[in-house]
Amino acid sequence: MFGPRGRWGKRSRIAQVDLYTRGSLYVMIWLIPPYMLFMLAATASKGLGGAVENGAAVLLALLAPAQAVSAVRLLRRGIDQYRGRSAVPRRETVAGAALMTAALVPVAVLAAGEALGDEGLPVLLASLTVIPFLAPYALLAPLRTVVLVEAGWLAAVLAGFAVAGVDRPLLAGTALGLVFSCAWSVFTVRCSVWMLAVMYELEESRTVQARLAVAEERLRFARDMHDVMGRNLAVIALKSELAAQLTRRGSAAAVDQMVEVQRIAQESQREVREVVRGYREADLHTELVGAGAVLRSAGIDCRIDDRHPGGLSPAARSALGWVVREGTTNVLRHAEARSCAIRVRPGRAPDGGRTTVLVMENDGVPDGGPGGPPRPDGGHPDTSAGANGGAGSGLALVE
Repeated sequence: MFGPRGRWGKRSRIAQVDLYTRGSLYVMIWLIPPYMLFMLAATASKGLGGAVENGAAVLLALLAPAQAVSAVRLLRRGIDQYRGRSAVPRRETVAGAALMTAALVPVAVLAAGEALGDEGLPVLLASLTVIPFLAPYALLAPLRTVVLVEAGWLAAVLAGFAVAGVDRPLLAGTALGLVFSCAWSVFTVRCSVWMLAVMYELEESRTVQARLAVAEERLRFARDMHDVMGRNLAVIALKSELAAQLTRRGSAAAVDQMVEVQRIAQESQREVREVVRGYREADLHTELVGAGAVLRSAGIDCRIDDRHPGGLSPAARSALGWVVREGTTNVLRHAEARSCAIRVRPGRAPDGGRTTVLVMENDGVPDGGPGGPPRPDGGHPDTSAGANGGAGSGLALVE
C-alpha cells in the first residue's frame, strides 16, 4: 500500500502532502476521545461520587466521539474553504459549537464536585473538550476574528464554571489550560493548512509557467514568421500590381516583373523552411543537459551516461535529441517517477553496422503500463517511438 507501486506511491507529490496533512489533523482529533475515556475510567474505578457525577461522566463519554465526528467533518470542509474551493455550511459550525458547549457542562459539574480529586484532571478535561471545535474553527474565519471570538467564548466558559461552583485556584488553572488549548489549536491547524495552500499555489504556478512558456514560444514563432513573410509578401504584392499595369500597356517588362515575383516566392519558401527547421532541430548533447536540469528541478533523480561515439550525422543527433525531449516530457507528465536514467552507448546492428543506442528508464510507470513488464531491479522502461519504427526503451540508428 505504501510502496512505490501502492496507493501512496501512485499519488502525486502534492496529493501525498495533502493526505499527510489531513491525516495528521484527523488523527490528532481522534486521539482525544479514547484518552478522555481512559481518564474517566481511571477516575470511575476510584468512585465518582453521587448520581450527578456518574451521569456527567457518562454524558461526557458519549459526547466525546460525537465531537470527533463533527470536528473531522469541519476540518475536511474547513481546509477546502481555506483554499477557496467551497464554504462550510453554517449549520455544521453551529452543531460543532453546540457539542462543545454541551460537553463542557459535565466537565464543569465534575470539576465543581469532589469526584475528580486531582486539580490537574479537570483542567486537562476542559482543554481536551474544546480542541475538537477550536481546531477546525481556526480555518473558518480571518485570524483576528478567530482570536476575538475565542476570547469572548473563553470568558463565557469561565463565567459558567464560576457559576457551577468551581473554586478560584481550579478556575485559574482552567483558564490557563483553555488559553493554551486555543492558542495551540489555532497555531497548529492554521500553519499546517497554510503550508498545504502554499504547496498547491506552487504547483499551480508551475503549471502556469509551463503554459506561458508554450505561449511565449508560439509568439516567438509568429514573430519570426511575420519577419520572414511580411516583407516578401509586400514586395510580391507591389511587383504583381506593377506587372498587371505593364501587361495592360502591352509592355514586355511585365515578364521580368513576374520572374522577379517567382524568385521572391521561392526565396520565401526557402526562408520558411529554414525557420521551421530551426524549431524542429534538436541537438543530442543540448537535450541531454536540458533533460537532466528539468528532471532534477522536478525532484527526480536523473542519471545521464553519455558514451555515444563521435561522428554522428546531424540527422542522427537530431533524431536522438527528439527522443530525449519526448521521453522527458512523458516522464514529467505521465509518470510519478523518483529516478530516471538516460544512457547513450555505441552498439552493433545484426548486419555488423555501427549503431548508437539510447535507453531511457524510470521507476514511475505503473505495473502493466506501456513499456512492458517490470524489470528485476523494479524499474520500467520508458516507451519511446524510434526512427526504426518500433516502440521500446531503446533507439538504434545505423550509421
